[in-house]
Amino acid sequence: MPGESAPASPATVTPCSSLRSREAQHPLGWNRWRLYLRERFPLLKHGLLIAAFSSSAVSFAALLRGPGMIPSWHACAVAFVTCFFFFLQLRIADEFKDRDEDARFRPYRPVPRGLVKLRELAVLFLLGVVLQAVLALLLEPRLFWLLVIAWIYLALMSVEFFARDWLKGRPITYLWTHMLIMPIVDFYATACHWLPAGGGIPSGLKWFLAASFFNGVVLEFGRKIRHPAEEEEGVPTYSKLWGRKRAAAAWGVMLLLSAICGVLAAHRVGFMMPFLGIVALALVPAAVQIRKFCRADKPAPAVRFEAISGIWTLLFYLGLGLIPLAIMAGLFH
Repeated sequence: MPGESAPASPATVTPCSSLRSREAQHPLGWNRWRLYLRERFPLLKHGLLIAAFSSSAVSFAALLRGPGMIPSWHACAVAFVTCFFFFLQLRIADEFKDRDEDARFRPYRPVPRGLVKLRELAVLFLLGVVLQAVLALLLEPRLFWLLVIAWIYLALMSVEFFARDWLKGRPITYLWTHMLIMPIVDFYATACHWLPAGGGIPSGLKWFLAASFFNGVVLEFGRKIRHPAEEEEGVPTYSKLWGRKRAAAAWGVMLLLSAICGVLAAHRVGFMMPFLGIVALALVPAAVQIRKFCRADKPAPAVRFEAISGIWTLLFYLGLGLIPLAIMAGLFH
């Protein structure tokens, strides 16, 4: 899921004893959180993607309302901060949800090794809720109710929709039920523009939201495809579930579906041909990666799935939001 970092393999993780020794030298609270964020929610990496995600949503909503519509900086700021905390909350929810499996199979992670406590993460989660609510009420009070919908879905995800064992036995159902959070959050981000501006939900938003869903799947597949030599006990991956060739093919199909929805969304704002160029630029290395990975004997190429997924998502959202908005506003003239 977008906002998550790929679980590190034992070969690339510092032993727990060394980590505890290093952490003991820096007992201050900020250092603990700095290490936690670096391992579980890298600010630069996720911040760039979330900035592209949120600004694209606001910009695309403005473009749908017609040429010359420029979103306010207030809308962009609220969308970014709210989305940032949504994805951080997803990460925190995962820490609670996976605590037993992490303690058994991934003791090198921050929570099992005692770097941060779950109750501390719960406080951070609630602080995010308060900030999100305040920002929504300040920008447009009606946004609060959309926020509540997103919170409810996040809460249901956190308890696995009260059907954890049933979902675990059905990986595809598990995937799409959890990935629906992406268009829900994206819809909220678009509403940061169109709801204060009035006029209702802009026509054509459905393709953007569909693309958001498939982009989330691309990121999820990208971080859970590994070479057989990199697989870990107790860590579910799609390459382990389906085999590396089928998993790589599934990743490619999700890229294509994302691209199709993106092209249809770009058509609604008169930016289809330039967006096709962005899509072509990104799909070529993806195709090369699939070919190399399926033939590789060494584990290294698997890492590129996550990297390409991240670059694809960044280019995708810039190509549907900020770039067309800047061009149509005449900022490149």
